[in-house]
Amino acid sequence: MRKVIWCFLCSLILLGCKEENNFEKMDEKQEAPFVWEGANLYFLLTDRFNNGDASNDVNFDRTKETGELRGFEGGDLKGITKKIEDGYFSDLGVNAIWMTPVVEQIHGGTDEGTGVTYAYHGYWTKDWTAIDPNFGTKEDLKSLVNAAHKKGIRILLDAVINHTGPVTPVDPVWPEEWVRTGPTCDYSSYDSTITCTLVKNLPDIKTESNEAVALPPQLVEKWKAEGRYDQEVAELDAFFERTGHPRAPRFYIIKWLTDYITEFGIDGYRVDTVKHTEESVWQEFKTESDYAFSQYKSNNPDLVLDDNDFYVVGEVYGYGISAGKSYDLGGTSINYFDNAFNSLINFEFKYDAAELDYDDLFKKYDEALNDPLKGYGVLNYLTSHDDGQPFDASREKPFETGTKLLLAPGTSQTYYGDESARDLIIEATIGDATLRSFMNWDSIASNQNTKSILNHWQKLGQFRKNHPAVGAGIHQMITESPYVFYRSYTITDFEDLVVIGLDLPKGSKTLEVGRVFEDGTTLRDAYSDQIVEVKNGLVEIDSEFDIVLLEKK
Repeated sequence: MRKVIWCFLCSLILLGCKEENNFEKMDEKQEAPFVWEGANLYFLLTDRFNNGDASNDVNFDRTKETGELRGFEGGDLKGITKKIEDGYFSDLGVNAIWMTPVVEQIHGGTDEGTGVTYAYHGYWTKDWTAIDPNFGTKEDLKSLVNAAHKKGIRILLDAVINHTGPVTPVDPVWPEEWVRTGPTCDYSSYDSTITCTLVKNLPDIKTESNEAVALPPQLVEKWKAEGRYDQEVAELDAFFERTGHPRAPRFYIIKWLTDYITEFGIDGYRVDTVKHTEESVWQEFKTESDYAFSQYKSNNPDLVLDDNDFYVVGEVYGYGISAGKSYDLGGTSINYFDNAFNSLINFEFKYDAAELDYDDLFKKYDEALNDPLKGYGVLNYLTSHDDGQPFDASREKPFETGTKLLLAPGTSQTYYGDESARDLIIEATIGDATLRSFMNWDSIASNQNTKSILNHWQKLGQFRKNHPAVGAGIHQMITESPYVFYRSYTITDFEDLVVIGLDLPKGSKTLEVGRVFEDGTTLRDAYSDQIVEVKNGLVEIDSEFDIVLLEKK
Protein backbone atom coordinates (compact mmCIF):
# COMPACT_ATOMS: atom_id res chain seq x y z
CA MET A 1 0.00 0.00 0.00
CA ARG A 2 2.83 2.35 0.96
CA LYS A 3 4.42 1.61 -2.45
CA VAL A 4 1.16 2.49 -4.28
CA ILE A 5 0.85 5.81 -2.43
CA TRP A 6 4.49 6.62 -3.22
CA CYS A 7 3.97 5.92 -6.93
CA PHE A 8 0.82 8.07 -6.90
CA LEU A 9 2.70 10.98 -5.30
CA CYS A 10 5.54 10.61 -7.82
CA SER A 11 3.08 10.70 -10.69
CA LEU A 12 1.55 13.91 -9.28
CA ILE A 13 4.98 15.49 -9.00
CA LEU A 14 5.86 14.51 -12.55
CA LEU A 15 2.53 15.81 -13.82
CA GLY A 16 3.08 19.07 -11.99
CA CYS A 17 6.53 19.42 -13.52
CA LYS A 18 5.11 18.70 -16.94
CA GLU A 19 2.39 21.33 -16.51
CA GLU A 20 4.94 23.83 -15.25
CA ASN A 21 7.17 23.20 -18.26
CA ASN A 22 4.22 23.57 -20.63
CA PHE A 23 3.33 26.87 -18.96
CA GLU A 24 6.87 28.12 -19.46
CA LYS A 25 6.74 27.15 -23.11
CA MET A 26 3.44 28.91 -23.53
CA ASP A 27 4.90 32.06 -21.98
CA GLU A 28 7.88 31.85 -24.28
CA LYS A 29 5.58 31.55 -27.31
CA GLN A 30 3.56 34.54 -26.17
CA GLU A 31 6.56 36.80 -25.71
CA ALA A 32 5.96 39.83 -27.92
CA PRO A 33 7.89 39.60 -31.19
CA PHE A 34 9.85 42.60 -32.41
CA VAL A 35 7.99 44.21 -35.32
CA TRP A 36 9.59 47.09 -37.22
CA GLU A 37 6.18 48.39 -38.30
CA GLY A 38 5.33 49.07 -34.66
CA ALA A 39 8.76 49.73 -33.18
CA ASN A 40 9.54 52.40 -30.60
CA LEU A 41 12.52 54.08 -32.26
CA TYR A 42 14.73 56.73 -30.62
CA PHE A 43 16.63 59.20 -32.81
CA LEU A 44 19.65 61.06 -31.44
CA LEU A 45 22.49 63.24 -32.65
CA THR A 46 25.60 61.30 -31.71
CA ASP A 47 27.44 64.51 -30.76
CA ARG A 48 24.62 65.92 -28.64
CA PHE A 49 23.46 63.04 -26.46
CA ASN A 50 26.04 62.07 -23.85
CA ASN A 51 29.79 62.58 -23.44
CA GLY A 52 31.32 59.30 -22.39
CA ASP A 53 34.95 60.15 -23.17
CA ALA A 54 36.17 63.74 -22.79
CA SER A 55 39.57 62.80 -24.20
CA ASN A 56 38.18 62.65 -27.77
CA ASP A 57 36.39 66.01 -27.72
CA VAL A 58 38.88 67.81 -30.01
CA ASN A 59 40.50 66.28 -33.12
CA PHE A 60 42.03 67.54 -36.37
CA ASP A 61 42.51 71.01 -34.84
CA ARG A 62 38.79 71.71 -34.94
CA THR A 63 39.30 74.70 -32.67
CA LYS A 64 37.88 77.72 -34.52
CA GLU A 65 35.13 79.72 -32.87
CA THR A 66 31.85 78.52 -34.31
CA GLY A 67 28.32 79.79 -34.60
CA GLU A 68 26.09 78.95 -31.64
CA LEU A 69 25.72 75.16 -31.36
CA ARG A 70 27.67 74.65 -34.61
CA GLY A 71 30.74 72.95 -33.22
CA PHE A 72 31.37 69.59 -31.62
CA GLU A 73 29.86 69.37 -28.13
CA GLY A 74 31.43 66.10 -26.94
CA GLY A 75 28.74 63.47 -27.40
CA ASP A 76 30.12 60.11 -28.47
CA LEU A 77 29.56 56.38 -28.84
CA LYS A 78 30.77 55.62 -25.33
CA GLY A 79 28.22 58.06 -23.97
CA ILE A 80 25.38 56.31 -25.80
CA THR A 81 26.63 52.92 -24.65
CA LYS A 82 26.63 54.06 -21.05
CA LYS A 83 22.99 55.11 -21.28
CA ILE A 84 22.13 51.78 -22.90
CA GLU A 85 23.82 49.86 -20.10
CA ASP A 86 22.26 52.10 -17.44
CA GLY A 87 18.81 51.16 -18.75
CA TYR A 88 17.75 54.62 -19.89
CA PHE A 89 16.44 53.35 -23.23
CA SER A 90 14.91 50.21 -21.73
CA ASP A 91 13.00 52.34 -19.22
CA LEU A 92 11.60 54.30 -22.18
CA GLY A 93 10.53 51.10 -23.91
CA VAL A 94 12.88 51.89 -26.78
CA ASN A 95 13.66 48.90 -28.96
CA ALA A 96 15.57 50.64 -31.77
CA ILE A 97 18.05 53.53 -31.82
CA TRP A 98 18.94 55.60 -34.86
CA MET A 99 22.15 57.62 -34.61
CA THR A 100 23.38 60.33 -36.95
CA PRO A 101 26.37 59.26 -39.10
CA VAL A 102 29.55 58.29 -37.26
CA VAL A 103 31.90 58.02 -40.27
CA GLU A 104 34.91 60.32 -40.47
CA GLN A 105 33.89 63.88 -41.25
CA ILE A 106 35.67 66.70 -43.04
CA HIS A 107 38.41 68.07 -40.83
CA GLY A 108 37.86 71.75 -41.51
CA GLY A 109 34.95 74.06 -40.82
CA THR A 110 32.86 76.05 -43.25
CA ASP A 111 30.60 79.10 -42.99
CA GLU A 112 27.22 78.72 -44.70
CA GLY A 113 26.10 82.13 -43.48
CA THR A 114 25.44 80.86 -39.96
CA GLY A 115 28.95 81.17 -38.56
CA VAL A 116 31.70 78.59 -38.79
CA THR A 117 30.25 75.08 -38.67
CA TYR A 118 32.07 71.81 -38.08
CA ALA A 119 30.57 68.48 -39.12
CA TYR A 120 29.24 67.61 -35.65
CA HIS A 121 26.02 66.34 -37.26
CA GLY A 122 27.80 63.64 -39.24
CA TYR A 123 26.46 64.40 -42.73
CA TRP A 124 29.72 65.79 -44.24
CA THR A 125 31.69 62.65 -45.03
CA LYS A 126 35.43 62.61 -45.67
CA ASP A 127 36.03 58.84 -45.39
CA TRP A 128 33.21 56.29 -45.31
CA THR A 129 35.58 53.56 -44.10
CA ALA A 130 36.60 55.20 -40.82
CA ILE A 131 34.89 56.32 -37.60
CA ASP A 132 35.39 59.97 -36.76
CA PRO A 133 37.53 60.12 -33.60
CA ASN A 134 35.22 62.77 -32.14
CA PHE A 135 32.60 60.02 -32.01
CA GLY A 136 34.96 57.24 -30.97
CA THR A 137 36.51 54.14 -32.51
CA LYS A 138 35.38 50.99 -34.27
CA GLU A 139 35.84 49.19 -30.96
CA ASP A 140 33.44 51.70 -29.39
CA LEU A 141 30.85 51.05 -32.10
CA LYS A 142 31.16 47.31 -31.65
CA SER A 143 30.67 47.69 -27.89
CA LEU A 144 27.62 49.88 -28.47
CA VAL A 145 25.93 47.40 -30.81
CA ASN A 146 26.67 44.50 -28.48
CA ALA A 147 25.33 46.38 -25.45
CA ALA A 148 22.18 47.32 -27.34
CA HIS A 149 21.54 43.80 -28.58
CA LYS A 150 21.88 42.44 -25.03
CA LYS A 151 18.99 44.73 -24.12
CA GLY A 152 16.94 43.72 -27.17
CA ILE A 153 17.56 47.08 -28.85
CA ARG A 154 18.28 47.32 -32.59
CA ILE A 155 20.79 49.83 -33.98
CA LEU A 156 20.33 51.94 -37.11
CA LEU A 157 23.16 53.93 -38.61
CA ASP A 158 22.62 56.80 -41.03
CA ALA A 159 23.62 56.35 -44.68
CA VAL A 160 24.69 59.21 -46.95
CA ILE A 161 25.37 58.26 -50.57
CA ASN A 162 24.61 61.34 -52.63
CA HIS A 163 27.25 63.80 -51.41
CA THR A 164 30.64 64.23 -49.77
CA GLY A 165 31.42 66.92 -47.22
CA PRO A 166 32.04 70.54 -48.23
CA VAL A 167 35.37 71.65 -49.62
CA THR A 168 37.63 73.44 -47.12
CA PRO A 169 41.32 74.39 -47.13
CA VAL A 170 42.10 70.99 -45.55
CA ASP A 171 39.40 68.96 -47.35
CA PRO A 172 40.00 69.01 -51.12
CA VAL A 173 37.23 68.35 -53.61
CA TRP A 174 36.96 64.77 -54.89
CA PRO A 175 37.91 64.16 -58.57
CA GLU A 176 35.44 65.37 -61.21
CA GLU A 177 34.69 61.81 -62.32
CA TRP A 178 33.36 61.29 -58.78
CA VAL A 179 31.45 64.50 -58.07
CA ARG A 180 29.80 67.55 -59.59
CA THR A 181 30.12 70.93 -57.93
CA GLY A 182 27.18 72.56 -59.70
CA PRO A 183 24.54 73.55 -60.53
CA THR A 184 22.68 73.95 -57.24
CA CYS A 185 19.33 72.14 -57.15
CA ASP A 186 16.24 74.29 -57.74
CA TYR A 187 13.81 71.34 -57.32
CA SER A 188 11.64 72.39 -60.27
CA SER A 189 11.99 69.04 -62.03
CA TYR A 190 13.29 65.50 -61.63
CA ASP A 191 16.73 66.35 -63.01
CA SER A 192 17.03 69.60 -61.05
CA THR A 193 16.47 67.61 -57.86
CA ILE A 194 18.97 64.82 -58.61
CA THR A 195 21.66 65.99 -61.03
CA CYS A 196 22.74 68.94 -58.91
CA THR A 197 24.19 69.90 -55.54
CA LEU A 198 21.84 70.19 -52.58
CA VAL A 199 23.42 73.47 -51.56
CA LYS A 200 26.44 75.47 -52.62
CA ASN A 201 29.77 73.79 -51.78
CA LEU A 202 28.34 70.34 -51.17
CA PRO A 203 29.81 68.18 -53.95
CA ASP A 204 27.25 65.77 -55.39
CA ILE A 205 28.23 62.16 -56.05
CA LYS A 206 27.63 61.15 -59.67
CA THR A 207 25.34 58.31 -58.68
CA GLU A 208 23.99 58.06 -62.22
CA SER A 209 27.39 57.11 -63.65
CA ASN A 210 28.39 53.57 -64.57
CA GLU A 211 31.90 54.58 -65.60
CA ALA A 212 34.74 52.94 -63.70
CA VAL A 213 36.67 55.41 -61.57
CA ALA A 214 39.89 55.16 -59.59
CA LEU A 215 40.03 55.83 -55.88
CA PRO A 216 40.26 59.53 -54.99
CA PRO A 217 43.92 60.43 -54.43
CA GLN A 218 43.17 61.91 -51.01
CA LEU A 219 41.82 58.52 -49.86
CA VAL A 220 44.81 56.68 -51.31
CA GLU A 221 47.18 59.02 -49.48
CA LYS A 222 45.20 58.75 -46.26
CA TRP A 223 44.95 54.97 -46.27
CA LYS A 224 48.65 54.57 -47.02
CA ALA A 225 49.52 56.88 -44.14
CA GLU A 226 47.26 54.81 -41.88
CA GLY A 227 48.79 51.55 -43.09
CA ARG A 228 45.58 50.04 -44.49
CA TYR A 229 45.70 50.80 -48.19
CA ASP A 230 46.43 47.22 -49.30
CA GLN A 231 43.65 45.80 -47.14
CA GLU A 232 41.07 48.30 -48.39
CA VAL A 233 42.00 47.69 -52.03
CA ALA A 234 41.86 43.91 -51.56
CA GLU A 235 38.38 44.20 -50.09
CA LEU A 236 37.22 46.40 -52.95
CA ASP A 237 38.60 43.93 -55.48
CA ALA A 238 36.70 41.10 -53.79
CA PHE A 239 33.47 43.14 -53.70
CA PHE A 240 33.56 44.05 -57.38
CA GLU A 241 34.50 40.52 -58.37
CA ARG A 242 31.61 39.05 -56.35
CA THR A 243 28.95 41.51 -57.49
CA GLY A 244 30.05 42.21 -61.05
CA HIS A 245 29.19 45.87 -60.50
CA PRO A 246 31.23 48.46 -62.39
CA ARG A 247 33.70 50.45 -60.29
CA ALA A 248 31.35 53.40 -60.40
CA PRO A 249 31.18 55.94 -57.55
CA ARG A 250 27.94 54.70 -55.99
CA PHE A 251 29.13 51.10 -55.73
CA TYR A 252 32.25 52.07 -53.82
CA ILE A 253 30.06 53.87 -51.28
CA ILE A 254 27.53 51.03 -51.11
CA LYS A 255 30.39 48.66 -50.39
CA TRP A 256 31.76 50.90 -47.64
CA LEU A 257 28.36 51.32 -45.99
CA THR A 258 27.41 47.66 -46.07
CA ASP A 259 30.72 46.80 -44.40
CA TYR A 260 29.20 48.20 -41.20
CA ILE A 261 26.56 45.49 -41.42
CA THR A 262 28.96 42.56 -41.77
CA GLU A 263 31.50 43.96 -39.31
CA PHE A 264 29.26 45.24 -36.52
CA GLY A 265 25.88 43.58 -37.04
CA ILE A 266 23.85 46.76 -37.24
CA ASP A 267 20.17 46.11 -37.87
CA GLY A 268 19.22 48.86 -40.27
CA TYR A 269 19.98 52.10 -42.07
CA ARG A 270 18.15 55.37 -42.14
CA VAL A 271 18.98 56.74 -45.59
CA ASP A 272 19.58 60.46 -46.06
CA THR A 273 18.39 62.64 -48.99
CA VAL A 274 16.70 59.77 -50.84
CA LYS A 275 15.00 61.81 -53.55
CA HIS A 276 18.29 63.41 -54.57
CA THR A 277 19.51 60.09 -55.97
CA GLU A 278 18.11 57.92 -58.77
CA GLU A 279 15.57 55.53 -57.28
CA SER A 280 17.34 52.51 -58.79
CA VAL A 281 20.31 53.21 -56.54
CA TRP A 282 18.22 52.36 -53.48
CA GLN A 283 17.24 49.01 -54.93
CA GLU A 284 20.93 48.28 -55.43
CA PHE A 285 21.66 49.43 -51.88
CA LYS A 286 18.91 47.24 -50.43
CA THR A 287 20.17 44.20 -52.33
CA GLU A 288 23.70 44.60 -51.00
CA SER A 289 22.45 45.40 -47.49
CA ASP A 290 20.37 42.21 -47.45
CA TYR A 291 23.36 40.20 -48.63
CA ALA A 292 25.61 41.72 -45.96
CA PHE A 293 23.03 41.04 -43.24
CA SER A 294 22.67 37.42 -44.31
CA GLN A 295 26.46 37.07 -44.20
CA TYR A 296 26.58 38.55 -40.71
CA LYS A 297 23.87 36.18 -39.48
CA SER A 298 25.60 33.22 -41.07
CA ASN A 299 28.95 34.15 -39.53
CA ASN A 300 27.51 35.01 -36.11
CA PRO A 301 24.60 32.64 -35.41
CA ASP A 302 24.87 33.15 -31.64
CA LEU A 303 24.38 36.91 -32.03
CA VAL A 304 21.27 36.83 -34.22
CA LEU A 305 18.34 38.53 -32.48
CA ASP A 306 15.51 37.20 -34.64
CA ASP A 307 14.40 36.45 -38.20
CA ASN A 308 13.71 40.06 -39.17
CA ASP A 309 15.28 41.25 -42.41
CA PHE A 310 17.60 44.21 -42.59
CA TYR A 311 15.58 47.39 -42.13
CA VAL A 312 15.93 50.40 -44.43
CA VAL A 313 13.94 53.58 -43.83
CA GLY A 314 14.23 56.49 -46.24
CA GLU A 315 14.12 60.24 -45.89
CA VAL A 316 12.14 61.36 -48.93
CA TYR A 317 11.72 64.97 -47.89
CA GLY A 318 8.05 65.95 -48.04
CA TYR A 319 6.63 62.41 -48.28
CA GLY A 320 3.36 61.93 -46.41
CA ILE A 321 1.33 58.83 -45.63
CA SER A 322 -1.62 60.11 -47.69
CA ALA A 323 0.42 59.52 -50.85
CA GLY A 324 0.50 55.77 -50.26
CA LYS A 325 3.35 54.22 -52.20
CA SER A 326 3.74 57.06 -54.68
CA TYR A 327 5.80 60.24 -54.51
CA ASP A 328 5.64 63.00 -57.10
CA LEU A 329 9.14 64.18 -57.94
CA GLY A 330 9.07 66.95 -60.53
CA GLY A 331 6.14 65.36 -62.36
CA THR A 332 7.56 61.82 -62.09
CA SER A 333 5.68 59.40 -59.83
CA ILE A 334 8.09 57.18 -57.91
CA ASN A 335 7.46 54.15 -55.72
CA TYR A 336 10.31 54.13 -53.23
CA PHE A 337 8.90 51.21 -51.24
CA ASP A 338 8.96 48.16 -53.49
CA ASN A 339 12.36 46.47 -53.65
CA ALA A 340 14.01 49.33 -51.77
CA PHE A 341 12.60 50.72 -48.51
CA ASN A 342 10.74 49.00 -45.69
CA SER A 343 9.50 52.37 -44.54
CA LEU A 344 9.65 56.11 -45.24
CA ILE A 345 9.78 58.99 -42.81
CA ASN A 346 6.30 60.50 -42.63
CA PHE A 347 6.48 64.29 -42.85
CA GLU A 348 2.68 64.51 -42.60
CA PHE A 349 2.23 63.21 -39.08
CA LYS A 350 2.87 66.50 -37.26
CA TYR A 351 0.09 68.16 -39.28
CA ASP A 352 -2.32 65.30 -38.70
CA ALA A 353 -1.54 65.34 -34.97
CA ALA A 354 -2.37 69.05 -34.83
CA GLU A 355 -5.56 68.92 -36.88
CA LEU A 356 -7.24 65.59 -36.10
CA ASP A 357 -8.80 64.27 -32.91
CA TYR A 358 -7.52 60.99 -31.54
CA ASP A 359 -9.84 58.63 -33.37
CA ASP A 360 -9.66 60.40 -36.71
CA LEU A 361 -5.87 60.35 -36.42
CA PHE A 362 -5.68 56.69 -35.45
CA LYS A 363 -8.30 55.60 -37.97
CA LYS A 364 -6.55 57.39 -40.83
CA TYR A 365 -3.25 55.66 -40.07
CA ASP A 366 -4.85 52.29 -39.49
CA GLU A 367 -6.57 52.42 -42.87
CA ALA A 368 -3.46 53.58 -44.75
CA LEU A 369 -1.12 51.04 -43.19
CA ASN A 370 -3.52 48.15 -43.70
CA ASP A 371 -4.40 48.86 -47.30
CA PRO A 372 -2.18 50.84 -49.71
CA LEU A 373 0.88 50.43 -47.45
CA LYS A 374 0.21 46.90 -46.21
CA GLY A 375 3.52 45.11 -45.73
CA TYR A 376 5.39 48.41 -45.36
CA GLY A 377 5.50 51.14 -42.78
CA VAL A 378 5.96 54.81 -42.02
CA LEU A 379 8.14 56.46 -39.40
CA ASN A 380 6.10 59.08 -37.55
CA TYR A 381 7.72 62.01 -35.77
CA LEU A 382 6.69 65.24 -34.09
CA THR A 383 10.18 66.72 -33.66
CA SER A 384 13.32 66.22 -35.71
CA HIS A 385 16.80 67.61 -36.30
CA ASP A 386 16.05 69.59 -39.46
CA ASP A 387 12.34 70.36 -39.24
CA GLY A 388 12.04 73.99 -38.21
CA GLN A 389 8.32 73.67 -37.47
CA PRO A 390 7.95 70.92 -34.87
CA PHE A 391 4.57 69.98 -33.42
CA ASP A 392 5.40 71.60 -30.07
CA ALA A 393 8.29 74.04 -30.54
CA SER A 394 7.77 75.72 -27.17
CA ARG A 395 7.38 72.41 -25.32
CA GLU A 396 3.97 73.36 -23.95
CA LYS A 397 2.35 70.00 -24.85
CA PRO A 398 4.86 67.27 -23.91
CA PHE A 399 2.17 64.92 -22.57
CA GLU A 400 -0.02 65.24 -25.65
CA THR A 401 3.06 64.84 -27.86
CA GLY A 402 3.92 61.54 -26.21
CA THR A 403 0.36 60.23 -26.27
CA LYS A 404 -0.26 60.96 -29.94
CA LEU A 405 3.16 59.78 -31.12
CA LEU A 406 3.46 56.59 -29.08
CA LEU A 407 -0.14 55.42 -29.50
CA ALA A 408 -0.48 56.11 -33.23
CA PRO A 409 -0.31 53.24 -35.72
CA GLY A 410 3.08 53.08 -37.44
CA THR A 411 6.65 53.22 -36.19
CA SER A 412 7.26 56.02 -33.70
CA GLN A 413 10.37 58.23 -33.75
CA THR A 414 11.15 59.89 -30.44
CA TYR A 415 13.65 62.68 -31.06
CA TYR A 416 16.15 62.91 -28.23
CA GLY A 417 14.73 65.16 -25.54
CA ASP A 418 11.09 64.80 -26.63
CA GLU A 419 10.67 62.66 -23.54
CA SER A 420 12.19 65.33 -21.29
CA ALA A 421 10.93 68.52 -22.99
CA ARG A 422 14.46 69.57 -23.97
CA ASP A 423 14.39 73.19 -25.12
CA LEU A 424 14.01 73.72 -28.86
CA ILE A 425 14.33 77.49 -28.77
CA ILE A 426 17.95 78.36 -27.99
CA GLU A 427 19.04 81.98 -27.91
CA ALA A 428 21.61 83.11 -30.51
CA THR A 429 21.21 80.04 -32.72
CA ILE A 430 20.54 80.34 -36.43
CA GLY A 431 18.50 77.81 -38.37
CA ASP A 432 18.32 74.16 -37.34
CA ALA A 433 20.99 74.56 -34.64
CA THR A 434 18.20 75.55 -32.25
CA LEU A 435 16.84 72.00 -32.51
CA ARG A 436 20.17 70.45 -31.57
CA SER A 437 21.08 71.49 -28.04
CA PHE A 438 22.81 69.01 -25.75
CA MET A 439 20.56 66.51 -23.97
CA ASN A 440 19.11 67.98 -20.78
CA TRP A 441 20.39 65.42 -18.29
CA ASP A 442 20.53 67.95 -15.43
CA SER A 443 16.82 68.68 -15.78
CA ILE A 444 16.01 64.97 -15.84
CA ALA A 445 17.93 64.52 -12.61
CA SER A 446 16.60 67.50 -10.67
CA ASN A 447 13.41 68.99 -12.15
CA GLN A 448 10.19 67.41 -10.90
CA ASN A 449 8.14 68.50 -13.91
CA THR A 450 10.71 66.96 -16.25
CA LYS A 451 10.55 63.75 -14.26
CA SER A 452 6.76 63.68 -14.61
CA ILE A 453 6.99 64.14 -18.37
CA LEU A 454 9.63 61.43 -18.62
CA ASN A 455 7.47 59.07 -16.55
CA HIS A 456 4.58 59.56 -18.99
CA TRP A 457 6.80 58.71 -21.96
CA GLN A 458 8.22 55.70 -20.14
CA LYS A 459 4.80 54.22 -19.43
CA LEU A 460 3.57 54.71 -22.99
CA GLY A 461 6.87 53.57 -24.50
CA GLN A 462 7.02 50.35 -22.51
CA PHE A 463 3.40 49.59 -23.37
CA ARG A 464 4.17 50.11 -27.07
CA LYS A 465 7.27 47.92 -26.87
CA ASN A 466 5.43 45.14 -25.04
CA HIS A 467 2.49 45.20 -27.44
CA PRO A 468 3.07 45.22 -31.21
CA ALA A 469 -0.69 45.67 -31.50
CA VAL A 470 -0.22 49.32 -30.54
CA GLY A 471 1.86 50.27 -33.57
CA ALA A 472 1.29 47.42 -35.99
CA GLY A 473 -2.20 46.19 -35.13
CA ILE A 474 -5.76 46.83 -36.27
CA HIS A 475 -7.48 49.83 -34.67
CA GLN A 476 -11.15 49.82 -33.66
CA MET A 477 -13.07 52.28 -31.51
CA ILE A 478 -15.21 50.75 -28.75
CA THR A 479 -16.92 53.84 -27.35
CA GLU A 480 -16.71 57.45 -28.43
CA SER A 481 -17.45 58.91 -25.00
CA PRO A 482 -15.54 58.00 -22.97
CA TYR A 483 -13.01 57.44 -25.75
CA VAL A 484 -12.02 53.78 -25.62
CA PHE A 485 -10.51 51.68 -28.41
CA TYR A 486 -8.74 48.41 -28.92
CA ARG A 487 -5.86 47.22 -31.05
CA SER A 488 -5.36 43.65 -32.20
CA TYR A 489 -2.37 42.00 -33.81
CA THR A 490 -1.88 38.40 -34.90
CA ILE A 491 1.12 36.70 -36.45
CA THR A 492 1.59 32.91 -36.62
CA ASP A 493 0.80 31.68 -33.07
CA PHE A 494 1.08 35.08 -31.37
CA GLU A 495 -2.01 37.14 -30.63
CA ASP A 496 -1.95 40.54 -28.96
CA LEU A 497 -4.98 42.48 -27.71
CA VAL A 498 -4.99 45.76 -25.79
CA VAL A 499 -7.66 48.24 -24.78
CA ILE A 500 -6.80 51.93 -24.37
CA GLY A 501 -8.81 54.82 -22.97
CA LEU A 502 -7.90 58.49 -23.42
CA ASP A 503 -9.27 61.76 -22.08
CA LEU A 504 -11.03 59.82 -19.34
CA PRO A 505 -12.29 61.33 -16.08
CA LYS A 506 -9.77 61.33 -13.30
CA GLY A 507 -10.84 59.23 -10.36
CA SER A 508 -13.40 56.47 -10.85
CA LYS A 509 -14.09 55.37 -14.43
CA THR A 510 -15.83 52.50 -16.17
CA LEU A 511 -14.70 51.10 -19.53
CA GLU A 512 -16.51 48.74 -21.87
CA VAL A 513 -14.19 45.89 -22.84
CA GLY A 514 -16.59 43.01 -23.49
CA ARG A 515 -15.93 43.04 -27.24
CA VAL A 516 -12.30 42.18 -26.52
CA PHE A 517 -12.02 40.39 -23.18
CA GLU A 518 -14.35 37.77 -21.67
CA ASP A 519 -15.88 38.09 -18.23
CA GLY A 520 -13.50 36.85 -15.58
CA THR A 521 -10.40 37.92 -17.47
CA THR A 522 -7.77 39.54 -15.26
CA LEU A 523 -6.31 42.72 -16.72
CA ARG A 524 -3.62 45.17 -15.72
CA ASP A 525 -3.75 48.89 -16.31
CA ALA A 526 -0.14 49.55 -17.28
CA TYR A 527 -0.50 53.28 -16.63
CA SER A 528 -1.70 53.12 -13.01
CA ASP A 529 -0.39 49.59 -12.34
CA GLN A 530 -3.77 48.35 -11.12
CA ILE A 531 -5.20 44.86 -11.49
CA VAL A 532 -8.87 44.59 -12.48
CA GLU A 533 -11.31 41.87 -13.52
CA VAL A 534 -13.79 42.00 -16.36
CA LYS A 535 -17.36 41.83 -15.01
CA ASN A 536 -20.41 42.09 -17.24
CA GLY A 537 -18.19 43.29 -20.06
CA LEU A 538 -16.88 46.20 -17.96
CA VAL A 539 -13.85 47.12 -15.91
CA GLU A 540 -13.79 49.73 -13.18
CA ILE A 541 -10.64 51.67 -12.40
CA ASP A 542 -10.06 54.38 -9.83
CA SER A 543 -6.90 56.35 -10.61
CA GLU A 544 -5.64 59.91 -10.70
CA PHE A 545 -4.91 59.61 -14.42
CA ASP A 546 -7.01 60.24 -17.54
CA ILE A 547 -5.33 57.38 -19.43
CA VAL A 548 -5.89 53.64 -19.15
CA LEU A 549 -3.67 51.04 -20.86
CA LEU A 550 -5.21 47.61 -20.44
CA GLU A 551 -3.35 44.35 -21.06
CA LYS A 552 -3.88 40.75 -20.05
CA LYS A 553 -2.14 40.04 -16.78
